Amino acid sequence: MAKRIVVLGAGISGVGAAVLAKKKGFDVFVSDKGIITDENKAVLLNNEIEWEEQKHSSASILNADEVIKSPGIPDNVDLIQQLIAKEISVISEIEFAFRYTKAKIAAITGSNGKTTTTLLLGHVLKSAGYDVLVAGNVGVSFALSLAQRDYDYIILELSSFQLDGIQKFRSDVAILLNITADHLDRYNYKLENYAASKFRITENQTKQDVLIYNADDAMMELLTIKAKKLPISLTTKQKEGGFYNNNNNKIIINLNNNTMTMQELALQGRHNIFNSMAAAMAARVFEVKDTVIRQAMIDFQNVEHRLEYVLTVHGIDFINDSKATNVNACWYALESMTKDVVWIVGGVDKGNDYAELTEMVDKKVKAIICLGENNENIIEAFKGKVEIIVQASNMQEAVNQSYALAGKQDVVLLSPACASFDLFANYEDRGIQFKKQVRNL
Repeated sequence: MAKRIVVLGAGISGVGAAVLAKKKGFDVFVSDKGIITDENKAVLLNNEIEWEEQKHSSASILNADEVIKSPGIPDNVDLIQQLIAKEISVISEIEFAFRYTKAKIAAITGSNGKTTTTLLLGHVLKSAGYDVLVAGNVGVSFALSLAQRDYDYIILELSSFQLDGIQKFRSDVAILLNITADHLDRYNYKLENYAASKFRITENQTKQDVLIYNADDAMMELLTIKAKKLPISLTTKQKEGGFYNNNNNKIIINLNNNTMTMQELALQGRHNIFNSMAAAMAARVFEVKDTVIRQAMIDFQNVEHRLEYVLTVHGIDFINDSKATNVNACWYALESMTKDVVWIVGGVDKGNDYAELTEMVDKKVKAIICLGENNENIIEAFKGKVEIIVQASNMQEAVNQSYALAGKQDVVLLSPACASFDLFANYEDRGIQFKKQVRNL
C-alpha cells in the first residue's frame, strides 16, 4: 500500500509538495484551514489529489505516514503537537523536495537581502549558461519545479520557517547574510531562538561544502560549522573570502589563491554591495568565470518591491520598498536615500524596536505617514523627533498625504518595517497598491 502523505496548507509550497508526492506514487491528502484559491484547486483536481478547505479533519490527518507543513503554520498549534506526540514526521516542502534532486544547491537565508542575493546569484549562473532553478521563498515552489524535471543547479531562498522543517536537507553552498530581530513572535521573543533556526542552513553541511557568512555580524560567533568558511565583510580585509575596499570602491573576492575585483554594480546602497559580494563569492565557488560575474552584476534588474523606483511626479521620487517588513530592512532603505524623505511606515508590528532607526530618521526623514491599524508604537518612537507625523487608513490616503507633504527634490519612501496583513493580502499587494495610487496622482 502506498505511503500516505498529508500536506497542511495549500499555498505555493503546499500544492507543489502535493503534486511532487503524487508523481512519486504516494497517497496524498491536502488540508487547508483557509480557503484554497481557484487556481490551486485546479492544480489539485488536475493531479487527482484529494483536498479539504476551511478545516483540518483530525481523522484524515493523524493517519499520515509523514506530514509536509506550510511554513506559515507554527509548531506550537495543537494539530502539530498531536502529530509530534504520535511520532509522525513533520517536515517542510524544502526537506521533501530535496530527496528528489541531484543538483548542486546554493541556499540563502538571513533577515534581509536574501531575495536580492538569491535572484542575483541565479542571474549570474544563468548568464554563465548554467541550467538553473531559482525557487523557495521567492515565490516559486521547489517541489513543483522538480515534479516537472531536475536541474543542474538550484538556488533556494529559505526563511527561518522553512528551515525549521528540515531534517537532512543540505546545500553545497550556504549563504548566511545577517541575523536581526524579525518574526520574534514565532520564537518566544528571543533573538537566539530565531538565530538557531537560521543557523540550521549549515547544520547538515560537510567539510566538502561551503558556508559564506557575514563576518561583520556578531551573532555569527554562535555558529558551529563543519563546512569550509568563506567570510565576507564590508569593513575588514579577508585573506580568503570577500571584502569591500572603501578607498577605491572595489569588491575583492579571494578564493583558492585567486583574486577577483568588481567595481560596477547594478544595485546601489551599502547593503547591496554586501548582497553582490555574497552572490559573486558563491558564483566563484561554482566556477563561473570572472568576466561573466562582472557583466552579470552590471546588467541585473532589481527585485520588485525592494527599493523599486516607481515614478517622479513634479520632482518628487516615489520608491516602493514594501518588502521591508522589519526594522533592519527599513534601516537599509533609509540609509540608501540621498534626498529628504517622506516616510510611509506601519502595519502589523512583530515586536519592533524602532529605537534602532532613530539616528537614521533624524538625518533623513522630514515627515512620517503611519499606515496601519495600530500606529501607537511608531508615533511614540518618533514623537518630538519628526515634526510632522500623520495617520492614513488606506493606501490612497497615504499616497495623497505624502504627495502633499513632499517638496520638489524630496523622496516618498514606502518602507513599512512591518508585516502587511492588517490592510493588505501580503507585501506584494501593498506594493502594487502603492504603485497604482502613485500612478493615479
